[in-house]
Amino acid sequence: MILIASDRFGAHVTPPGHPERIERAEVFDRVAAEWRARGGRSLAPAPASREALLRVHTGDHVAAIEATAGRASMLDPDTFTSPETAEVAQLAAGAAVAAVDHALQAREPAVALVRPPGHHAERDRAMGFCFYNNVAVAAAHALAGGLSRVAIVDIDVHHGNGTQWIFYDDPRVLYVSSHQFPFYPGTGAAGEVGLGAGAGLTVNIPLEAGATDADYQLAYGAIVRPVLEQFAPELVIVSAGFDAHERDPLASMRVSTEGYASLLNGLRIWSAGSALAVVTEGGYDLTALGECIEASLLVLQSADTAAWPATGQPAPRGERALAAVRAAQAPYWRGI
Repeated sequence: MILIASDRFGAHVTPPGHPERIERAEVFDRVAAEWRARGGRSLAPAPASREALLRVHTGDHVAAIEATAGRASMLDPDTFTSPETAEVAQLAAGAAVAAVDHALQAREPAVALVRPPGHHAERDRAMGFCFYNNVAVAAAHALAGGLSRVAIVDIDVHHGNGTQWIFYDDPRVLYVSSHQFPFYPGTGAAGEVGLGAGAGLTVNIPLEAGATDADYQLAYGAIVRPVLEQFAPELVIVSAGFDAHERDPLASMRVSTEGYASLLNGLRIWSAGSALAVVTEGGYDLTALGECIEASLLVLQSADTAAWPATGQPAPRGERALAAVRAAQAPYWRGI
């Protein structure tokens, strides 16, 4: 396994009190330093090319982000630039591309520790702390390189509206998202299943506030596992937001550090035979963020193929989410 990391991610500065703060980059730097101290391999990313960005973003959007270079600005009530944000956002997308390239070439997991996050960024719009859609840029890069089946699994507590809409009618990309619902950004209902040739390839798992490890395990075991197995992706990209953690200040979920590690372990096992790249998204309690990344690194380098252990009984909220997904997705997938 390899870590993609850079101390440049701390150069994106947000206003005082903003949750997507420089200290998140400091957590990444500490985790990366400890990883290297234990003999782990790491790679410094290069910025994504303009060609790579333009595969998923409009020219006007890329130009608008580039125009913020050297100054601070507010793009929406949540999303702010500082003088170096444009460069850092391009580097974050490049780190996701590097993770995918390494995973495909070396056939081992690659983890990119990046900020700003990306999954809210739409083709022509920055929002929700996001400027470029890092995982979408990386997925489109892989498709341009000849792949025909890419899966993106989004474990962030917020729905990845940008990733969904970018690939909504693309039969080459499976997008699966588990998220608190209703919640920001307001998208991600179970009935949003894709369009045209992409119908059935958007799989939303809307979970009510308060969902626990057991609720997530129910949903992932009953929905994500069979969908991944049937889609048989050549590449799996995980949008790894750790803000469903029980200590996160922005959401209302109750996933533990061990629960997140279990999710990553399940995805590793179910992705056997596929390349696997993990790219960070949200996670705003600094201690929980560090713990979750470290726990994820441990399971991603494991060779254990044992089924994940149950951690309690799912609540009715988990069963309700499962029923909604089954009603929407039954025409497209067997055995869910």
